[in-house]
Amino acid sequence: MVTPKLVTRPANDKAAEQLAAAGVHPLLARLWAARGVSSPDETGQQWANLIPPRTLTHVDTAAQWLADAIDQRKKLLVIADYDCDGATACAVAVRALRSMGALVNYLVPNRFETGYGLSPEVVALAERHPSGKPDILITVDNGIASVDGVEAALAAGIEVLVTDHHLPGDVLPRAQAIVNPNQPGCGFPSKNLAGVGVIFYLMLALRAELRSRGVYPANGGPRLDQLADLVALGTVADVVKLDGNNRLLVTQGLDKMRRGQMQPGLRALFAVAGRNPAQASAFDLGFALGPRINAAGRLADMSLGIECLITDDENYALKLARELDGINQQRRGIETEMQEQALSNLETEHQPERASVCVYHPDWHQGVVGLVASRLKEAYWRPTLAFARSGDDELRGSGRSIPDVHLRDVLDLVSKRLPGAILKFGGHAMAAGLTLRESAYAQFQEAFDDAVRTLSGKSFFEPIIETDGSLETGYANADVAGLLQQQVWGAGFPAPVFRDTFWVRHQRLLKDKHLKLSLERGHQRFDAIWFNHPETLPECIDAAYRLDQNVWNGMVSAQLIIEYAGPAQDLA
Repeated sequence: MVTPKLVTRPANDKAAEQLAAAGVHPLLARLWAARGVSSPDETGQQWANLIPPRTLTHVDTAAQWLADAIDQRKKLLVIADYDCDGATACAVAVRALRSMGALVNYLVPNRFETGYGLSPEVVALAERHPSGKPDILITVDNGIASVDGVEAALAAGIEVLVTDHHLPGDVLPRAQAIVNPNQPGCGFPSKNLAGVGVIFYLMLALRAELRSRGVYPANGGPRLDQLADLVALGTVADVVKLDGNNRLLVTQGLDKMRRGQMQPGLRALFAVAGRNPAQASAFDLGFALGPRINAAGRLADMSLGIECLITDDENYALKLARELDGINQQRRGIETEMQEQALSNLETEHQPERASVCVYHPDWHQGVVGLVASRLKEAYWRPTLAFARSGDDELRGSGRSIPDVHLRDVLDLVSKRLPGAILKFGGHAMAAGLTLRESAYAQFQEAFDDAVRTLSGKSFFEPIIETDGSLETGYANADVAGLLQQQVWGAGFPAPVFRDTFWVRHQRLLKDKHLKLSLERGHQRFDAIWFNHPETLPECIDAAYRLDQNVWNGMVSAQLIIEYAGPAQDLA
C-alpha cells in the first residue's frame, strides 16, 4: 500500500578485497563486507571459532551449582516460554541435562492463564508438578524480570537459576545465578544470543565442569553439538541479530539438518511442511518450522511443541508434528479473517492522516493479534497495535514497529501522559505488548498517535528497500543462486537484494494474484515472479530483486523474485 524508496547499501571495497584474497567467492566477499564483515577472521563457521562460554557472567557458578545438583540427585524443573525460542531452549535444557544424568522435567506457562515468565502463579504450579516439588527451577528465555516469581520460589524453599537474553530492569531477581549476556557487567562479546543460545552455552559449561571433576574424560561426555539443530531453529525463529557468533550456531545447525542428523521432531516438522532438509535454509526455519512450533503457544499448549522436540520416537514425533501443522492451519485461518476485518475497519475509519495504526475487535483471538499487527505494519508502514478482549474492561495488545520508532519508549510515554489506562506493558524497539483498560481505548488511540509523533518527530514514514546494487552479469546464474541460498541470512544480516534495469518481454498473472515475468538484461533472459502483485508493469523497469533457484522437472535454473519494480525513468 505504501511505495518504498530504493537505496543502495554502502560498499566496503577494502574489506571485500581482503575477503576475496582469503578465498571467499568475490560476490560473497562484496555482500559480506557491505554487512560489516571486515576481516577473514570473522568468516570462520567451525566450532573452534565459537566465543568461549567462560566469558558469560555467572556461567561457571551456574555450571558448578548444576553439577552439585546432579550429584545430589536434586529435582530440576525447567520453566520455559511459549514461543519457538522458549520451546527449543527447553528442549536443549531437557535433552542436555538428561544426557548428563540429571533428574529434570519442564513446565511451560500458558499465554492466557499465567502470562509470560516465572510469575508467583507459575511457582505455585511448579510446587504441584506431577513429577513432585522441584528443588531447583531453571528459567529459559525468561526470568530476568521475574523479581516477584523468584521471591515466591525462595519462600517455597525452591532455588532458582535464571537463563535469559532479554534486557534487565532496574532490579534483578535474587536468583542463585543469572546467565544473561545483557545483564550489567557481563563481558560476553555477543549480546545477541537467543534464549536457546544462552542455555546451550550453559550446557557447554556444565559439561566442562563435569569433565574437570572427572565425571567424564577430558574430551568425553555427551555430544552437545548434536543439539545444534535446535539452537539454529530457536535463534532464527526469535529474529535475533545474526552476528558472527549466531551465524556460526545457525550454520552448524543447518549443516546437521542437511546431513540428516537432527532430532526426530525436526525431521517430522520438515515432512509436514513439505520441505527438504537436505536443502535446509534459514528461510525454512523462520517461515516453515518456527511458525508450526509457535502456533501451539498461540492457540493451544506449547507442551505439544516441546514434546515434539524432546521425543526420540519417530512415530510419536510425526503424530505431534501433524497436530502442530493442523493448529498452524487453524492459526492461518484466524489470522486471515482478523486481518481482513482490520483492513476493512481501517478503510472505513479513514486514517491516512495518522502516524500510527490501532485496531481492535472484541471477538479477536489474543494469541494472534501480534501477527495481525505485523501484517498491518508492513502494509501501512507505521507503528501498529492490535488488541483483543482479555477480560472485564481489559484488552490485551501486541505491537510491531518500524526502524524510526522505538515502540516500548512510545508506550512508556503514553503511560505517563495517560495514567491508569495501561495496566502493564513491556517489550523493545520493534515489538511490544500491553494490557489496556477497554474503556480507555479511544483516548489511548489518540495518545499513542501523539506519542509516535513526539518521539519520532514525524507524521509520515517512508519504507526503504536497501539493495546491493547491480548484480554482475557473470553471477546471474543458478549456481550462484545456490551459493547464496546456502548462506545464513536474516535479522541484522539481510539476504541480498539486487537492483537492475530490465526489459519486460512477457508478463501474465498466476492465480489472479502473482505476476509472472520474462525479463531481459543485455543478452540474458530471466524468469521472474512478483508474488501478490496483480498489476502489470511497463515495458522497461527498474527492479529490486532476489536471485533464486527454480527447480522444475529436475532442471535447475535462475529465477528472480521481485521485491519492487517501477518505470525505469521514475526510479533512476
